Amino acid sequence: MSKRQVKINELTIGGDAPVRVESMLKISLDKREEVLAQCERLINVGCEMARAALPEAKFAEDLKHLVNHTGLTIMADIHFDPVLAILAMEAGCRAIRINPGNMPLNKLNDVITAAKNLGVVIRIGANGGSISQAQLDAAEGDRAKALFIAVREQAELLLSRNFTDLILSAKSSSVIECVKANELIAENYPDFPMHIGLTEAGPGDGGIVKGTACISNLLLKGIGNTLRVSLTDEPEREVKVGYEILKALELRTRGVNLISCPTCGRRRADVMRLVKVVEPLLKKLPDGVSVAVMGCEVNGPKEARHAQYGIAGTPGGAVLFREGKSVGEYKFDELENILPGFFGVTASS
Repeated sequence: MSKRQVKINELTIGGDAPVRVESMLKISLDKREEVLAQCERLINVGCEMARAALPEAKFAEDLKHLVNHTGLTIMADIHFDPVLAILAMEAGCRAIRINPGNMPLNKLNDVITAAKNLGVVIRIGANGGSISQAQLDAAEGDRAKALFIAVREQAELLLSRNFTDLILSAKSSSVIECVKANELIAENYPDFPMHIGLTEAGPGDGGIVKGTACISNLLLKGIGNTLRVSLTDEPEREVKVGYEILKALELRTRGVNLISCPTCGRRRADVMRLVKVVEPLLKKLPDGVSVAVMGCEVNGPKEARHAQYGIAGTPGGAVLFREGKSVGEYKFDELENILPGFFGVTASS
């Protein structure tokens, strides 16, 4: 993880801060109420920052309205036009995402001056689709190295102008390419916070698997200070998956850690049915609690005892454990009525 830390409003990134979970707004800024509603949903699932595309100057007032009316930290996403970057900062955004290589140098100087004066963090970075032929030639055809070269060129443009409040990023739709490019950035710029993720991962299970493969690979190597799981889905889904990744890697805890067996022909309890009964109750438990739902007596009791709450199938129903101690054996048909009390929750809690 990076040594440097940047601050966007009250949100710290890098240094000893936790890995932050981001998303991107997927509604045009001029649809003000819809955008604010999406921000509220994102806040409710734990999103810590969202990028908002500012494609034209006519949306600057809408961006200002958003920044002034949401509790979610907003980063303006800017391409090509330095005027839009300055408008975003004037609208109140304290973080912008730009590609300095796509801006005239004299205009880039104006952006940097404004960012310094207003205390704005700049995220720079390249995507697989933005690699130039010159960068690809310099990398001798190695696309991951070309991605790194693109980021290096951008970083040096800002560092040579004494701007250091940076977040670095390199994304690709290839897991292998993305991992290698980010490894090169981390090796060459270890001080700076990095945003990680696989771009254009796609929808559904495939997108989740690809994004998780990339992000987990990097986090396990200590690379990454913020992340986004880029899915063809609602942004709330991206955030939920992001936290599941961090929870699996024991880097952050949000929600309950549910341990349940995949089931087999040996199962005593209908685990899939039981999980459906249990899941709504878990939303009312504190973050970090472990709950085990196991199907039989082979490894069920021991696994269940390791969790704060455990359910293990038996020939007659299920044994319930709390903090490793049995609190009784019940028939399966009794469990739906007993479980709320077992977890210490009620319909109104």
